[in-house]
Amino acid sequence: MYVKLVLTILQVVVGLTLSGIILMQSGKRSGLSGAIAGGADTFMSKAKATTLDGKLAKATKWFGLAFVILTLVLVMLQKAGY
Repeated sequence: MYVKLVLTILQVVVGLTLSGIILMQSGKRSGLSGAIAGGADTFMSKAKATTLDGKLAKATKWFGLAFVILTLVLVMLQKAGY
C-alpha cells in the first residue's frame, strides 16, 4: 500500500517537473528552412549540449523516461491487485 502511494507521489512530482522543463525550453521556429539547411548546423550542434537549451532537452528525455517507467510500474501493480 505504501509502495503504491510513494510511487504515485513520485510520478506526480516527475510529471510536474517534466511540464516545467518543457515550458522553460525555447521554441524551435526553424520550420521547413531548418529541415532543408539541417546539415549546416552540425558544427553548432556540437556546442549545443553545453547551453541551457541543450541541458533542458537532455533533462526532458530523462524525466520523460522516468515518467513512462513509473507509469508502467504503477499499471503492473494495479493489474496485480496490489
